[in-house]
Amino acid sequence: MNSTKDTYKTILKASEEILFKDRNSKFYGYAFPVLNEDDVKIHIESLKKKHHSARHWCYAYQLGTETISYRANDDGEPSNSAGMPIYGQIQSFNVTNVLIVVVRYFGGVKLGVGGLINAYKTAAQMALEQANILEKTINIDYLISCDYINMNKVMRIIKEKNLNITNQILEMDCKITISVRKNEAALVFETFDRLFEIDIKKI
Repeated sequence: MNSTKDTYKTILKASEEILFKDRNSKFYGYAFPVLNEDDVKIHIESLKKKHHSARHWCYAYQLGTETISYRANDDGEPSNSAGMPIYGQIQSFNVTNVLIVVVRYFGGVKLGVGGLINAYKTAAQMALEQANILEKTINIDYLISCDYINMNKVMRIIKEKNLNITNQILEMDCKITISVRKNEAALVFETFDRLFEIDIKKI
């Protein structure tokens, strides 16, 4: 059995809004599930409308399960005092496909860089603590094609191995899409590939 890591942690829905206060400054923290940069923009624009009188909308996000991309944005706060402390919490909770936004209302007292780092870090941590974090598997999708005659053979293996069918067209030519956990994918591919008159390919 191949033991490469084939799981990752993420959140499925947005967390409840949290509030952290420090010397009259208010920091509102949010965690959102995201799959691409367009998702990120939508959430940030929506928060800018909701908190239109705030001073800063600082954020960090991480995307991907095997190839990771991330960004941290200080949005006008001193360099590395907001975006990176937020990103540090994403790393600390070991989550991906997630966006954390912390909205700041300035309270009239400067917090200094140390105070800002602590406030943004704490608000990000609180947002992630509010979120429902779960572990998911990294899956590989295969398309299996065969004649209707060979259908039972295919279905028997799918049942034996408890495979997840995500789509199927059962006509004279049958096409079944299965989603297989990465660590089991090579073995499943081999099993179908060995069968006569049955075609399997990665999609």
